[in-house]
Amino acid sequence: MILPFMIRLRAIQRFAAAPKRKTKLRFSALAAAVCLSMASSFGGAVGQEFPSRTVRIIVPFPAGGVPDILARILAQGLSEKWGHAVVVENRAGANTNLGAAHVARSAPDGYTLLFTTDGTFILNPILYANLPYSMSDLSPVTLVASSAHALAVAKTLPVKSVDEFVALAKQKPQQLSYGTSGPASIQRIAMELFSRTKGIELLHVPYKGSGETMTALVAGDISATINGGINIFPLKDDGSIKPLAVATVTRSRFAPELPTMQEAGVPGFSSQGLSGLFAPAGTPAEIRNKLHSDVVSLLARPAVKQALEKSFFEIQGKNADEFRDIIRIESEKWRRVITEASIKIE
Repeated sequence: MILPFMIRLRAIQRFAAAPKRKTKLRFSALAAAVCLSMASSFGGAVGQEFPSRTVRIIVPFPAGGVPDILARILAQGLSEKWGHAVVVENRAGANTNLGAAHVARSAPDGYTLLFTTDGTFILNPILYANLPYSMSDLSPVTLVASSAHALAVAKTLPVKSVDEFVALAKQKPQQLSYGTSGPASIQRIAMELFSRTKGIELLHVPYKGSGETMTALVAGDISATINGGINIFPLKDDGSIKPLAVATVTRSRFAPELPTMQEAGVPGFSSQGLSGLFAPAGTPAEIRNKLHSDVVSLLARPAVKQALEKSFFEIQGKNADEFRDIIRIESEKWRRVITEASIKIE
């Protein structure tokens, strides 16, 4: 590539030195020749369409989980749309920090992306004193989907509403228990917000994940949980648990009979799971805009909508500015709860 460029450069120099040329004409031709020579010699990078090779989507979770499944739906659809491979690479570890840090350090060219949940972009920056990445190292591309959280209690608990649960908890402080996926999980933080809003004291029982939490709830080993709709809604009709309210601002179409927490007397309460796509900071706007546009068109496909709705996800497709505003608002809300409850990563 360098040799042809040098040959063209010498030709340009000879042209510039040629006699009996008007200076203005010679300069204009020289400038045009230089631009053409550089563009062709360096592979036409300026006009090259994205993508032109394999794109990697880093998922900071083990294979087989919900984030991994969502990322693979995106990867398959984008691969078909672009005509280039889009591969999902699982880089689990350190509560998603390993995968996020890898993308934050990657070249800002759109070929290494991050698909992750709100723990990565909302909770970890608050909970960790020494995070191996900064949110300033990542550029939001699109909020892909959200998942309603819901409050549910064990079928043996003698309550049928949020008010009755609160009344029972006030009668038995520290005797009703709730399960979560860990001491610093969104389930724990959401239940802290609920407890503090209603002035009740509950006993926290951490588990290794939502699967163990729901098993304990069905067995009656714990009294309650605030958990994702994907874990609660499939159990709402068989009587194995008692969902009391959804935690989103509006009712969920997956469980329209359930009131929202605000309707149930918990003012200002909202909690939901968020899943989004990020690129390394500095990725050109035109690439980020294309990524957003192509993901939105993919989310509109009936097969993709059906796949996401089957897991009780609401399709979002928010643009970067909207996504950034949501991150800011949610971060401010959960930072207050985390600080007041002195929740820390141990």
